[in-house]
Amino acid sequence: MHIVLVEPEIPPNTGNVSRTCAVTGTTLHLVEPMGFSIEERQLKRAGLDYWQHLNLQVHESLEQFLEYATDRNCWFLSTKGKQSYTDITYHEDDLLVFGRETAGLPDWLLARFPQKCVRIPMGPDVRSLNLSNSVAIVLYEALRQQGFPGLS
Repeated sequence: MHIVLVEPEIPPNTGNVSRTCAVTGTTLHLVEPMGFSIEERQLKRAGLDYWQHLNLQVHESLEQFLEYATDRNCWFLSTKGKQSYTDITYHEDDLLVFGRETAGLPDWLLARFPQKCVRIPMGPDVRSLNLSNSVAIVLYEALRQQGFPGLS
C-alpha cells in the first residue's frame, strides 16, 4: 500500500502518519510544497524511532506525482467524495491520496477523477477528522481486506 500526503502542513500529523506507515510496511509519499522541513524536530519526534523503517518518497509537485502515478490505482480521500471508503475493494499497490489539513485536495483533481473520490462518513456539524486519524482508518480497512499482509 501507499499513502500520499499532498502538501501537508502540520509536522506532528505527518510524523504520526509516518509512524503508521512504518509499522504497516506502507510506502509514504510526500508531495511538495510542504509547510515544514522533513528535518524538523516535531516531525521526527512524532515518528519517534520509526524513521529508519519508513519507505519515504518525496515528489516535487502534485503534477510530478500524478505523472508518477499515471498507470497506478489511486483513491482520493475527500469529504466531497460520493463513495464510502468501506465500499472500495483495495489492492496491495493502491495509492491512498490525502490533501492538506486546511484545504483538502484541490477541486480540479477531484473533478478529474470523480469515480475515484471516497470519503469517511461523519456527522454534518464538523468539517473533518484529523489527517493522521483519517489515514489510519482507511489504511487499516485496506489492509484488513487483504488479510493484513506481513503483519501479525
